[in-house]
Amino acid sequence: MTTPHDPNAGAYLLDSIRLAMGNIRERKTWPFGAVIARDGKVIATAVNEVDALCDPSAHAEMQAVRAAAKALKSTNLSGCTVYASGYPCSMCLTAMYLAGVKEVYYAYSNEDGEPYDLSAERGYLEIARPPQQREMPLHSMPVRDEGDEDLYEAWRKLAEPAG
Repeated sequence: MTTPHDPNAGAYLLDSIRLAMGNIRERKTWPFGAVIARDGKVIATAVNEVDALCDPSAHAEMQAVRAAAKALKSTNLSGCTVYASGYPCSMCLTAMYLAGVKEVYYAYSNEDGEPYDLSAERGYLEIARPPQQREMPLHSMPVRDEGDEDLYEAWRKLAEPAG
């Protein structure tokens, strides 16, 4: 970990905590909020909506990434910073990597969340295990549709620049 250098980090983290507190008080649900900013401007804010949407992926950070992508009309969030009330789970962190988020600040650590069953550590530990030792098996079956073009080859052709 590096020493924080973002002068706005404390204020944005307070915003994420206030969003999370609002989620507890208004929706009676999960204490997570997130803010995404770029160049000193807030792009998106969100709260955990797992219960409200019956969607296990609707974590505050995921919802903020989705909202920021829509606001910017791009899945490329490079230059953006995420400010989260809690340590991001492996799903949320992966989404941030895929979107090109520059950096992440969080207010409550996994250690802070552990006594309340709010730690994201389990997911990280599980993914760190070799696939054959994970609780949920992953099975590779290289099935191909012989009657059609290869799926990934079709994607490569689509993604190639016209020329």
